[in-house]
Amino acid sequence: MVLKDQVALITGASSGIGHATAIAMAREGARIGINYHKNKAGADQAVAEIRKAGGEAEAIQADVTSHADIQAMVDAVRKRWGCIDILVNNAGDLLARRMLSDVTEEYWDQIMDLNLKSVFFCVKAVWEEMAARKSGNIINMTSIAGRNGGGPGSGVYATAKGAMITYTKSLAKELAPHGVRVNGIAPGVIATPYHERYSPPEIFKKFVATIPLGRAGTSEEVASVAVFLASPAASYITGETIEVNGGMLMD
Repeated sequence: MVLKDQVALITGASSGIGHATAIAMAREGARIGINYHKNKAGADQAVAEIRKAGGEAEAIQADVTSHADIQAMVDAVRKRWGCIDILVNNAGDLLARRMLSDVTEEYWDQIMDLNLKSVFFCVKAVWEEMAARKSGNIINMTSIAGRNGGGPGSGVYATAKGAMITYTKSLAKELAPHGVRVNGIAPGVIATPYHERYSPPEIFKKFVATIPLGRAGTSEEVASVAVFLASPAASYITGETIEVNGGMLMD
């Protein structure tokens, strides 16, 4: 159990990659704070699955675009387990595919708040605790869109994810002297509810056709990378964003 006795807070963990990461980290011994915004049923399902396997987990409702909600969420985790060792900034969404002609100021702000400012808020709430004990892991879930500009109608989302990749590097430099590692994961085409909502079958099929491994990835395959980054096996890795895309983008 490479994460035994660690406490992990995972945002947006009621479905998809966040859900899989919660299960994977719990399997490795971590105690899990499962954040959700609206999908209480999904969060409760993850908690039940973890507890059934003998682990510890708690579902915590919070809107990660709200500084007050984030502080309350962090306080709830600390009240339950005393600290936060691992923060996974997974919450994010496209909300809708919009070409430039349909992008409004309101939409721009919504995307930036959910996908980027939320990361700032969450890191702000936990970094001092991590720095005080000279130990901590922050993992930011970015996207292949942040590297290649994204698919049709995802320009604003891609911009937010690209900024997250840059912010990951900046945070890594600033927090490394305090013993806190910061890394990112950039998933490619992963079979999750995200694509079910925003990628009709014909578009999804075109995406998959560009993947050298010939298939979409799974949430579990992304989650395994998150476990690695949080583990001692990655003790000398910081400021890195790992591509998990089946060869769709190589650098």
